[in-house]
Amino acid sequence: MPQSEWIQPGSYQAEAHFYPRVLNAQLHPLVKHFLGLGNERIAQRYCHLHPEADAQAVRELLATPTRILRWAGADLIHATTPKGVRRNVVIEVNSSPSGQKSMPLQVEEDERGGYAKLLERSFLPMLKRRGIPKGALAVLWDKNEMETRGYAAILADLTQEPVLLAHLPASEGPECVQVDDGVLSVQDPDGAWTPLRGAFRYVTQRPWTRLPPITRTALLNPVLGCLAGGRNKALAAQAYHRANLRRSNQGLVIRVPETFRNVHLHSVPGLIADLGGVGVVKDPYSNAGQGVWTVTSPQELEAFMAFPHRYQRFIVQALVGNSEWSSTGREGRFYHLGTVPNRKGEIFAADLRFMIGASPEGFFPVSLYARRARAPLAPTLDQGTDSWDMLGTNLSVKQADGSFTTEPERLMLMDRRDFNALGLGLDDLTEGYIQTILAVTAIDELARELLTQKGVFRNRHFASMNPDPALNAEIRL
Repeated sequence: MPQSEWIQPGSYQAEAHFYPRVLNAQLHPLVKHFLGLGNERIAQRYCHLHPEADAQAVRELLATPTRILRWAGADLIHATTPKGVRRNVVIEVNSSPSGQKSMPLQVEEDERGGYAKLLERSFLPMLKRRGIPKGALAVLWDKNEMETRGYAAILADLTQEPVLLAHLPASEGPECVQVDDGVLSVQDPDGAWTPLRGAFRYVTQRPWTRLPPITRTALLNPVLGCLAGGRNKALAAQAYHRANLRRSNQGLVIRVPETFRNVHLHSVPGLIADLGGVGVVKDPYSNAGQGVWTVTSPQELEAFMAFPHRYQRFIVQALVGNSEWSSTGREGRFYHLGTVPNRKGEIFAADLRFMIGASPEGFFPVSLYARRARAPLAPTLDQGTDSWDMLGTNLSVKQADGSFTTEPERLMLMDRRDFNALGLGLDDLTEGYIQTILAVTAIDELARELLTQKGVFRNRHFASMNPDPALNAEIRL
């Protein structure tokens, strides 16, 4: 039986839900200033930086909340071309993003941090909509216990009622959740099935195997958001492409590496060759740094081809590496700007996680953090080089038993010390915020297309858009 417990009001303790060094960190003044700007001033600055952008379209983008994906995070790479054209490149969107435990407090007197901000502005308004069933509130999770317990404790405080914290690991399968007329039920500590009127979902590993795409139970976020791109890189790529076509006359573009989706295994070597012999291959449905192969040599390509793959289709993308060994795509070559050189002269690849929420009034930033790779970027590639050590930034490490640990020593905070090493400025944060909202909105628009007018999941339409029998067989309908 999956583990669960009731979290009572008054149980929140900040030291249990933040990394130790985060509690003692001071938010960098520039980041704090950005978080206090508000959407109107951010829109004005963005339009000043991008005169090609339609100012009204930018304001509408920021003020129009998503319907399915009300909470998300984007992983961004700060990149440039050999001619110095800088870009914030969207690598992927995460529909259950981590970040709260890594974010210094914006208001030092409020130790609840972004936990309360997200729940108050994104989750609680969902509970007021019509048609919400009767039942308890819950936090559902399969990893990241530090943050999920924080959400449960804050939710209990905000609602002044016990919140059921239910562990739903992928190994349990669909039996760990009951569904009756769209209402989810999970087992309480005594084994009794408890119906839920609302749940904060941090179920990240193939969540569609345990939870249906759409439910009457109010979920932040519904699994439909995962299938439409929040945990499905194949449909995310399609969502970005379609959104860029729709917004082409507004001067708003989602910047992504050149991407090929629905690629069969036997077609991967040819596409890697077309990209100059280097590229990235991804299992479209994995997360936490799993199912990603950076290919910079014949040996790394052979290792990928020999791996026992769960699914039948892949994503192939242009690789953003160093200036001498990045992929060459239709827009040329992009490479990591990376961190400011350390005392040894080393530059590390790094990405920026930008977490946002959507309230009835529009989008708002929640938290940010950065991650660096294990090894510094090499100017050239030698035979046998492990490119993942130079390019892989995710902190999660999967254990032999299927559980996850983390490598917090590579975490870079938005504090006075780490932020300076990233080489980012206010305009970079502005770009990152807009890129994140554009990407999340694109996925949300595609998700809504996968519902009928009565709110029923269009599984056949989904299968036609994402023709992968292995994935479609896993979805709980």
